[in-house]
Amino acid sequence: MRIEYHPIGIIHTPFEDPAGMPIQPAGAVGISGSIELFPEYAEGLLDIEGFSHIILLYHFHRSAGFDLITTPFMGKQEHGLFATRTPRRPNPIGLSTVRLIGVEEQILRIEEVDMLNGTPLLDIKPYVPEFDRLRDCRTGWLEREQGLVRNHKSDDRFQQGR
Repeated sequence: MRIEYHPIGIIHTPFEDPAGMPIQPAGAVGISGSIELFPEYAEGLLDIEGFSHIILLYHFHRSAGFDLITTPFMGKQEHGLFATRTPRRPNPIGLSTVRLIGVEEQILRIEEVDMLNGTPLLDIKPYVPEFDRLRDCRTGWLEREQGLVRNHKSDDRFQQGR
């Protein structure tokens, strides 16, 4: 089976290097970026400005390989890869919910960015609380780390070639 994805745009952020970068949008409050949607997809932005937040699916373009057991940024213990959000994955796909500030033609201004500059964008979906916010959730090992994401920053442990 062959699965192929093609970028629909490029995400621009102030982060050229993973070290020191926020590890989740909750730790990136007030950090601005933009999305340059490729012109052939611009028509698909119709009515997106009515949403305060959008979900971005993107390719971790500077990540290579993966380990099934890993030590994530938030914590010192090893966990199974699928119990973490580390960027080194079998399919290096990232997911972030960001604040949509404005739309100008095919440029989206966003805040709460936690990805590297030049990240290839795969898809955009509107954030809809009725669909996306779940109740009665458990967060596994992260329950011990709750509220600490704003203080954690990325380091170089998941960079390509490591």
